[in-house]
Amino acid sequence: MKMKSIVVSGLAMLASLALAACGASESAAKKDNWSSYEESKKITIGFDKTFVPMGFEEKNGQYTGFDIDLATAVFDKYDIAIEWQPIDWDLKETELNNGNIDLIWNGYSATDERRKKVLFSDDYMANLQVLVTKKLSTIETSAAMKDKVLGAQAGSSGYADFEAQPAILKDLVKNNEATQYATFNEALIDLKNDRIDGLLIDRVYANYYLQQEDLIKDYNIIDAGFEKEAFAVGARKADTTLVEKINASFKELYADGTFQKISDKWFGEDVATEAITTP
Repeated sequence: MKMKSIVVSGLAMLASLALAACGASESAAKKDNWSSYEESKKITIGFDKTFVPMGFEEKNGQYTGFDIDLATAVFDKYDIAIEWQPIDWDLKETELNNGNIDLIWNGYSATDERRKKVLFSDDYMANLQVLVTKKLSTIETSAAMKDKVLGAQAGSSGYADFEAQPAILKDLVKNNEATQYATFNEALIDLKNDRIDGLLIDRVYANYYLQQEDLIKDYNIIDAGFEKEAFAVGARKADTTLVEKINASFKELYADGTFQKISDKWFGEDVATEAITTP
């Protein structure tokens, strides 16, 4: 009887702790947390650790990429350390609004649909959805994907465009659907092995990956026909001060040349948007 009482008490304590943690997360999601970040000197950023060159994990386990460098430069200005948290990209907004992460920062396209769920920073880099196909396939336009198998990353802006604007690709491809992948790496492996005929993907990823793998000569990179996009940082709706601080830091980093140095390191050119370059 005594042991049963101890077990019940232990379970009750665990339940109380879980509820307290849940309550703390919900509270954080509903208020401006800038003072907390300043006091703790840390912030947690969620990212897809396979998205080269924006943010990814090297073979040695270190995280690197354009967004890793840029975010580090931003928060160095405020003496705040970053805890990088790999996440399931399909659940990114849920992770944010549940309080498990404080920001989404990893080639995150600012779309109208996503603006309903998160507060975005200023755009800092332009992007475009492209269709990648093998040159041997002779698929050189979106129209040529008729009755072909298409791949896309689950939760990506490309897949959202695919669903929202069916006339461009969805109405053409086989079964009017796209095979969804957890990561672009998995999708590219299937494209390489002819399990899919085309891949809808961010241009920045396609260019970097194919160049690094010395495969650029073997593949077509085609404008898929969707509207141009821009990358921005996603925060909880209540974290207005945090977003203001990020925006201010973007402009300062561009003014002192740091942004351009990071951009040149990863892309060999200045990729800043007008929102960043305008004083």
